[in-house]
Amino acid sequence: MLVNLQKIIGMAEEGNYCIPAFNVYNIETVMGVIAAAEEAKAPVIVQVYPRLLNEEVGYYLCPVVIAAAQKASVPVCFHLDHGPSEWEVTRALRWGATGIMLDGSVHPLDENIAVTKHIVETCKAIGVGVEGEIGHVGSVNDDAMDEFTDPAEAAKFVKETGVTCLAVLIGNAHGHYKKPPKLDIERVKAIREATGGIPLVLHGGSGIPDDQVKAAIAAGVRKMNIGTDVCCAFADGTKETLDDPARSIAVDIFMKKPIETVKKMALEKIRLVGADGKAE
Repeated sequence: MLVNLQKIIGMAEEGNYCIPAFNVYNIETVMGVIAAAEEAKAPVIVQVYPRLLNEEVGYYLCPVVIAAAQKASVPVCFHLDHGPSEWEVTRALRWGATGIMLDGSVHPLDENIAVTKHIVETCKAIGVGVEGEIGHVGSVNDDAMDEFTDPAEAAKFVKETGVTCLAVLIGNAHGHYKKPPKLDIERVKAIREATGGIPLVLHGGSGIPDDQVKAAIAAGVRKMNIGTDVCCAFADGTKETLDDPARSIAVDIFMKKPIETVKKMALEKIRLVGADGKAE
């Protein structure tokens, strides 16, 4: 069933667990994630990067996500990940998104607040919740991380924007970590306290040690993004098929293994964040 961001984040907050948010790129990754969610009876977020909306692939991919979510027996939110501007937000809403991330973290605090508040007000008119970001979550390939999210700035941001949930920088980054990260769990607790308990979002969930993921959830993380692991699972399944001398050249048969490997990875993440069985 297709639900909005407020609904699915509210479920996690009430149950004290985390919603896994999987970035998808094609019909096979959508099928793998949804199959895992239904098997585990778990609510999930399926999200797309803005570049897919800026390319022709988004025109085809978004209806696939919507159809899969509507058919699913578990709650599914269709989310825009890291929307940089109103242009991508508008296109995502037009193509059926039920959750929006407006990433203004590259801007100074006051400008970030202003642009995010505008998107919150726009999305509120059609019942769609918004994720904001304070503290820019960069890439593992960056020379250095930005300063970690400041609890006082987070409190100001949440109060003035009215976001549904908040992405924070606490030692996480996008991509495959060159060495295991060290999350600042005490900062997670401080941000939750300063903001009055805003549900927090952990970006860069691929590769964070399991014990740190669980500690972050216990401290208040309610959404964890998984993108790189989706790509790697799909690539592993494709390679496994290519290495099979008896493989079929029929594309629909060829793609069965990548769907299977994405599903397997998604099941592991669903169980890690404690979302399994929560849709019952």
